[in-house]
Amino acid sequence: MDIKRILLYLLSAFYLVAGINHFVHPEFYLPLIPKYLVYPELINYISGVAEIVLSVGVLFTTTRKTAAYLIMILLVAFIPSHIYFIMTGSCVEDGLCVAKWVAWFRLIVIHPILIWWAWWVRK
Repeated sequence: MDIKRILLYLLSAFYLVAGINHFVHPEFYLPLIPKYLVYPELINYISGVAEIVLSVGVLFTTTRKTAAYLIMILLVAFIPSHIYFIMTGSCVEDGLCVAKWVAWFRLIVIHPILIWWAWWVRK
């Protein structure tokens, strides 16, 4: 098995687990949704469904490219949430707390890597 196929399966598994986690542990995601957005529960569940559907979509050659591009769009759509998290001091009550540099690293380094990963497996 070549590296591209391994990374494809890992990407699929990553988004499948993340998507399921939106339903299993919504309390983790809800405080990360900016307060200026309405219906945070709905946003959380739609994000979870999207991640699950796209995780399956990348596995099929007929839908891989579209699913990969939609993952990239989803990741861009998540940027306000990352910025909101940084603005709240990188800590939400009864939830995720990290050093501010970790939150910045996640936004500036990890997030682009995730976007690149989806782009790389698109073909």
